[in-house]
Amino acid sequence: MKNATMDKLFKGIDYLTGILTGLMVLFVFMNVVLRTCFNSGLTWSEELSRYLFVFVTYVGAISAMRVNGHLGVDTLISRVPRPLQMVMYVVSQLVIAALMCILVHGSGKMVLQNTESRTAALGISYALLYSVGIITGVSMMLFFVLAVNVFNGTLGAALGIKWNLGFVTLLIAHLTFDIPHVILCVMPKLQQLDPNIYEAAQDLGAPGFLAFRKVILPEIMPGVINGLLIAFTMSIDDFVISYFTAGSTFSTLSMVIYSMAKKRVSPEINALSTLLFVVVVTLLVIVNVRQTRQDKRRMVHGN
Repeated sequence: MKNATMDKLFKGIDYLTGILTGLMVLFVFMNVVLRTCFNSGLTWSEELSRYLFVFVTYVGAISAMRVNGHLGVDTLISRVPRPLQMVMYVVSQLVIAALMCILVHGSGKMVLQNTESRTAALGISYALLYSVGIITGVSMMLFFVLAVNVFNGTLGAALGIKWNLGFVTLLIAHLTFDIPHVILCVMPKLQQLDPNIYEAAQDLGAPGFLAFRKVILPEIMPGVINGLLIAFTMSIDDFVISYFTAGSTFSTLSMVIYSMAKKRVSPEINALSTLLFVVVVTLLVIVNVRQTRQDKRRMVHGN
């Protein structure tokens, strides 16, 4: 069922790529003819063609990845055994999924920041242009499912191992798109640290792990908590990636709510929504209270 859904999705992407390419060629051709024959062109044609080229590049990358049509260097892969090749293939898909998570995050921020900005000739929102990054990122992350199928048909079949979609694949998928956001939260705190405090703790006799736990971890704890909250929020809110990676043996809260909403609005949905709201508000209150206390302590020590 899900493979058929994915086939329809990517077939629609192929059609969309063809339509956008045809429109881009048509507008460029019309503009050339008008400028050559009538010494006047369409003022919006160049801008629209440029934006269509961006969409064709991003959306076409999805179709190219599906058929393994991107350029690649296989000098190293061709020299290793076949089982190791499949392991490297799965790892590369995980890396690509992580990069696509970063693309989705960045594109989402650009969409929110440019909702009021308009293009010069067409007057359309720049948010529409940046939204193509979200489409590309989400679509390419779905290739994780295809990587699992390839593993089962090759290396898994040779070793007698079948990797079924379930909790493990769902966990890997969520870790893949949550890790970049956690890094973005923790990295600024690490950059603010004095590079000498860890060595100073070791000079005072603290072993490596103890120095990390007593010195480094308390300093970066606000970033860790922020990353935890963002990862929790994104995981509990996600539906698309969970739907394609959870299989039929495991469901997330968003999938359960979706399955309930397709039938009728039942009291269970209202109860789940209320619990979710209470949990989020409680976490926000705890974080803000904790941050306020830390700020007061710093002010007291500073004075």
